[in-house]
Amino acid sequence: MSVGVVREIAEGERRVALVPKVVASLVNKKVDVIVESGAGLGALIPDSLYTDAGATIGDPWSADLVVKVVAPTDDEVAKLHSGQTLIGFLAPRNQTNQIGALKSAGVQAFAVEAIPRISRAQAMDALSSQGNVSGYKAVLLAAEQSTRYFPMLTTAAGTVKPATALILGVGVAGLQALATAKRLGARTTGYDVRPEVADQVKSVGAQWLDLGIDAAGEGGYARELTEDERAQQQKALEDAIKGFDVVITTALVPGRPAPRLVTAAAVEGMKPGSVIVDLAGETGGNCELTEPGENVVKHGVTICSPLNLPAGMPEHASELYSKNLLALIELMLDENGSIAPDFSDEVLAKSCVTREAGDA
Repeated sequence: MSVGVVREIAEGERRVALVPKVVASLVNKKVDVIVESGAGLGALIPDSLYTDAGATIGDPWSADLVVKVVAPTDDEVAKLHSGQTLIGFLAPRNQTNQIGALKSAGVQAFAVEAIPRISRAQAMDALSSQGNVSGYKAVLLAAEQSTRYFPMLTTAAGTVKPATALILGVGVAGLQALATAKRLGARTTGYDVRPEVADQVKSVGAQWLDLGIDAAGEGGYARELTEDERAQQQKALEDAIKGFDVVITTALVPGRPAPRLVTAAAVEGMKPGSVIVDLAGETGGNCELTEPGENVVKHGVTICSPLNLPAGMPEHASELYSKNLLALIELMLDENGSIAPDFSDEVLAKSCVTREAGDA
């Protein structure tokens, strides 16, 4: 059995699907690994480290199993052939995905973002591993853009109060943002429409903002709010947001535009010099004034909407993603080391977006 590691060509994408340490693990299992020349350069990994790990530098598109980070382009889909298997972030819920093209090509494809969030699948949860990177990086971006210190400082010239940070959406990225902001010395507060995560917020030393809304959904995600709930949330958040120096938003609803949590009125009410980091820019943004991919200043408030933050930390992001893929690949292999996914397994059944027979 062979695994192909593709060089990512999407603009700004520096991650690689497998790092040499994981390649060595696969080679030890008698798996042939073919790495495209330059695949790891964005993550500062030269070809020589892959060959040292037992890989061959060559054409990854000829392998039985092809692994990627982001969804393939039309040209990349054309390089695949019937009977191959593909794993990557395939955006199956996006309207402009490549699932139809992969199905037509006879490719068996697994979307890592569709892996169910159950205990047994934690080692394969790429959304969580990359969300951790995003949450960490978002706080560093906020600190860089802020005109104020994060920690309390006592100096000969007096005491500077710590910054206050509100994190909206307490999934993996939100919890990491809370923990990172706390480590930098800020006074942290978390909010989510799922009240059951309040204990997690408190576990990282943050306060819980309770607006009296319960919108827990399936699979650990929030459901879409009703009109009444949305109006209630909007009014309460407008009042609360005005008291914070930093707001980081991470709220997403799978397959839908990002919920609007920060209105223009809320931004206008914030102190000049405050910062908003909107991690939902790729699906429209949580802030009404967000411009995806841009840093803008509105009413004296800096609004940052970075796209693909994990690509900005390619070494560790790639390492984490590689371990996710290794766990998923191992689940697919039979006792002879061949690709033979058991679709009675919940993880494989739910993450498979098209099968060889075209019936997924």
